[in-house]
Amino acid sequence: MMTRNRGALTLLAAGALALACLSSAEQAGAPATDAAARAKRIHQEAIVIDTHIDVTQRMMQPGWDFFARHKAPEGRGRQQSGPDAPSMVDAPRMKEGGLDGIFFSIYMSGRITGDTAVKRALAQIDSVRKAALAHPDEVALCSTAACVRAAAKAGKLAALMGMEGGHMINESLPQLRDYAKLGVRYLTLTHSLNTTWADSSGDKPLHNGLTPFGKDVVKELNKLGMMVDVSHVADKTFWDALETSRAPLLASHSSCRALSGHPRNMTDEMIKAMAAKGGVIQINYLDSYLDDALYRAQEARRPQTDAKRAELEKQFPGEENQPKRFQMLREYSDTLGPLPKVSWEKIVEHIDHAAKLVGPDHVGLGSDFDGATMPIGMEDVTQLPKLTEALVKKGYTEQQIKGILGENLLRLMEKVERAASGS
Repeated sequence: MMTRNRGALTLLAAGALALACLSSAEQAGAPATDAAARAKRIHQEAIVIDTHIDVTQRMMQPGWDFFARHKAPEGRGRQQSGPDAPSMVDAPRMKEGGLDGIFFSIYMSGRITGDTAVKRALAQIDSVRKAALAHPDEVALCSTAACVRAAAKAGKLAALMGMEGGHMINESLPQLRDYAKLGVRYLTLTHSLNTTWADSSGDKPLHNGLTPFGKDVVKELNKLGMMVDVSHVADKTFWDALETSRAPLLASHSSCRALSGHPRNMTDEMIKAMAAKGGVIQINYLDSYLDDALYRAQEARRPQTDAKRAELEKQFPGEENQPKRFQMLREYSDTLGPLPKVSWEKIVEHIDHAAKLVGPDHVGLGSDFDGATMPIGMEDVTQLPKLTEALVKKGYTEQQIKGILGENLLRLMEKVERAASGS
């Protein structure tokens, strides 16, 4: 049996030592011009990976082209439809921002279940595969860490896939195996609603974590070499998954609850326990996950926004009206008064908090681009180099920064692959 604090003290000491070992010059911080030049070089040399991007939903819109350059959303990222719809990520801006690989999120609401969910998931997977295979000189469709490294060496973007919500496996391990064959490389056990076998952080507890079938899902993911993703899950589901999995866990897009109390974030105890088993937390950029004042303000107006959401769902039902409902709800929320503003520097605060807690080898990037409201200054993927420069100025070493940008995630993938092979 794994205890929750096993290895936590060791990791805490390792994290402190890793940061303490920086040279005095690095700790003091380089001059601004030197830091910018060094950060630019590091960012260019690094393999930069983002484990959660929702641009797949844009790609499902008729005429929307991932390989065309689009404008970033204005305001707080309102969703739009059509071939010219804004987005936070596309291939041209990935290259500009130095993002070498992404996990395209296969996502739909947890309210969509059964055969319908499977059909829609397969359609999204097909859209990613078609886009990648139609541009072989620009993109490599990857399912292993070795493929990502080879793609980076060849100057290609690495396209990977992660499935956001266990409801899409339709309570079927054979269906999960089919997704693995198609290249899906992680399964987020739940989205915002409970599944029939796992509790979500966004729903009332129903199963006390994972059911016996839920534990079978985790074991099957281990066999398939797919990462067990604990973003979105209830705290008890996290602990059950940690105990059940023989491979390290991934939090594909979560931030630190110590800095923002949102239940989607991870507590320090959870981060320590996950890191002790070799796992990685990929920091989410969603503004209310980053800033506690914004989270509390949104919670205060939740009764009003929930009532408005229910009204809009009756007035404009169906998945096809989801962007319209999203925009109208944002507009309604704006009428309730201004909310606290959040700057992109908050992302660095969460990276720094997790790195000091468990060492920088257990931290990475999982933006939630195109699926969430970004902080000011991180409107799209072209802004990513800011993070590297901020880490340089904070005194992180080149190796540590490259780890956070992507190497930590690639190392996790390799561990999961080895666990599947039994080595």
